[in-house]
Amino acid sequence: MATGGTTSPPSIPRHTNRLINEKSPYLLQHAHNPVDWYPWGQEAFDKAKKENKLIFLSVGYSTCHWCHVMEEESFKNKEIGEIMSKNFVCIKVDREERPDVDKVYMTFVQATSGGGGWPMSVWLTPDLKPFAGGTYFPPEDGVHRVGFRTVLLRIAEQWKENKDSLLESSRKILEALQHVSEIRVRGQESPPPSKEVMATCFQQLSNSYDEDYGGFSKSPKFPSPVNLNFLFTYWALHRTTPEGARALQMALHTLKMMAHGGIHDHIDQGFHRYSTDQHWHVPHFEKMLYDQGQLAATYSRAFQISGDQFFADVAQDILLYVSRDLSDQAGGFYSAEDADSYPTTASKEKREGAFCVWAAEEIRALLPDPVEGATEGTTLGDVFMHHYGVKETGNVSPMQDPHQELKGKNVLIVRCSPEVTAAQFGLELGRLGAVLQEGRQRLSTARAQRPRPHLDTKMLAAWNGLMISGFAQAGTVLDKQEYVSRAAQAAAFLRKHLFDPTSGRLLRSCYRGRDNTVEQSAVPIQGFLEDYVFVIQALFDLYEASLEQDWLEWALQLQHMQDKLFWDSKGFAYFSSEAGDPSLLLRLKGDQDGAEPTANSVTVTNLLRAACYSAHMEWVEKAGQILAAFSERLQKIPIMARATAVFHHTLKQVIICGDPQGEDTKEMLRCVHSVFSPNKVLLLADGDGAGFLYRQLPFLASLERKDGKATAYVCSNFTCSLPVTSPQELRGMLCP
Repeated sequence: MATGGTTSPPSIPRHTNRLINEKSPYLLQHAHNPVDWYPWGQEAFDKAKKENKLIFLSVGYSTCHWCHVMEEESFKNKEIGEIMSKNFVCIKVDREERPDVDKVYMTFVQATSGGGGWPMSVWLTPDLKPFAGGTYFPPEDGVHRVGFRTVLLRIAEQWKENKDSLLESSRKILEALQHVSEIRVRGQESPPPSKEVMATCFQQLSNSYDEDYGGFSKSPKFPSPVNLNFLFTYWALHRTTPEGARALQMALHTLKMMAHGGIHDHIDQGFHRYSTDQHWHVPHFEKMLYDQGQLAATYSRAFQISGDQFFADVAQDILLYVSRDLSDQAGGFYSAEDADSYPTTASKEKREGAFCVWAAEEIRALLPDPVEGATEGTTLGDVFMHHYGVKETGNVSPMQDPHQELKGKNVLIVRCSPEVTAAQFGLELGRLGAVLQEGRQRLSTARAQRPRPHLDTKMLAAWNGLMISGFAQAGTVLDKQEYVSRAAQAAAFLRKHLFDPTSGRLLRSCYRGRDNTVEQSAVPIQGFLEDYVFVIQALFDLYEASLEQDWLEWALQLQHMQDKLFWDSKGFAYFSSEAGDPSLLLRLKGDQDGAEPTANSVTVTNLLRAACYSAHMEWVEKAGQILAAFSERLQKIPIMARATAVFHHTLKQVIICGDPQGEDTKEMLRCVHSVFSPNKVLLLADGDGAGFLYRQLPFLASLERKDGKATAYVCSNFTCSLPVTSPQELRGMLCP
């Protein structure tokens, strides 16, 4: 299980502010700044109104590199802290705890500055309306940028001299934002045709695809599981066409290049946040739970489609990392590991990537042994350094290292195929595998002696949902029961710690407390749309992996609650946050896939699955209404293309009638799990007429086992195929 590790040399803080009472690791990082910080809440709002002061809102998260930089340069600076506290009510928000607050003000920053990111710095009127904002500010004026101190003083001056024009400007900005962000059905719109949306999306990805290194931009390069999952779906629906073949090639090549790259941690597993260069080489070193969850599922899918063991190995590698370093002993998953850490226990300053990078002499010292069976004089270090692109002077280009934090260091990247490395040193392939494994093991042992990066031990419902899906899907595809068990353990954790059975509602977050207990905030944060959507998706995935109907029952209860809290009955689609919070100026509907898929897109598939498990056809109607609400955007920028495809290609209910413990049933289930079909839903009809599924779907009682054998039916719109009893026949029906 994960531990916090050594994160910082002890020091006696000079200041303590009210953030010391918070649970968020990010807010606690700022509890000793010489700034009179408030958490987001009524106390801060009342103070701003009472004293007629502007609000300075700073939004970030605990593993954000530039958030650390701005804290070191500005928020720890006593003089800047005094300017902030004297002129503004200063509020800190953890964007991972409050994505609703983050989204409202990020929409403003992106609209007014053309860019966005974290740390986000926004100035608000006492009634929370934004009028100025940006991201990171250096502390002092430079050639190209105005410094934070200057900005603070100028804005404070403007508030004294031109209050009315500031208020008028913020009113106009808010009106414009409300207009731009409104998403609703106009007239009698119906969902746009799947063929056009998919073709546009495929064309855009194909045009931006990097033929050499994979991925869909030059740099920076993000893993983008959403794009890869779309390409798999496109391939499944166009298997026999040249476009289908290209879609599959783009996805598999990208996944291979990412796994070989430095964005993949070759020593301690898992994936870093993104690559700063075209070659997937030098990463931004933080590791996020949501990336691990999505990538575990995507690599499992790549194995399911290609049969290439390489992809299965990468999926297992991700799940090993999460099990070891991001798992709470109570069953939940932590949010992230930081990019920055102390290079040695004696260091006073953290550096990005310090935990992960290597000097050539360090590797030579760790791997001095001669290699049996290799060319004479070859050491373990020679083979390892050749294979992973290690150079004596470091392998990071100065262009990728603006702060010279990686000078003379190496980020491991697979530079050669195993065949080429083996030939270079006269080794047999099998022997090479053992040599590289030994090298990785020794480097891992050495790395364990270094100070660990900060671990964000906050546990979020949405991200835990994505990780449960990763474990559940890998468990079914790789036929590993231990992954399914880990997913079930995490789902039980959610039910215990992030669900209120009295109200039937999800909570957003909980925290690792003292003595490794699980703690909750004094006022728990209620779940947002993404929490419901990703948890419901996880529970459906977990049902298909475990066939335990309890998970299905809970998923459908949560879907009803999601409809109640977030559905827009006038304009259709779901709001990201519930109504009734006076501190939120806008109720937005997310439409952009980012590091995580957009919740409205995932919920289209959830609704269709929910209808298959319950016969509630209003959920199919809702799925269509979501796509209709986004129709205009879908035709311009093909967001939600995968959801559109699933909606138009009716889901198939694959029903296996059989004894769950019977070998013939298990064989049929293995057959279903071995086939990638984006529009299938699996149900086990076990003959228990009193069970949840039979109560939901009475027609199951009419399906019989043929000749007493496990029997499969494939049904669409509640019309079923003829029964089959052989896995080969079933495979033929699933792969037309």
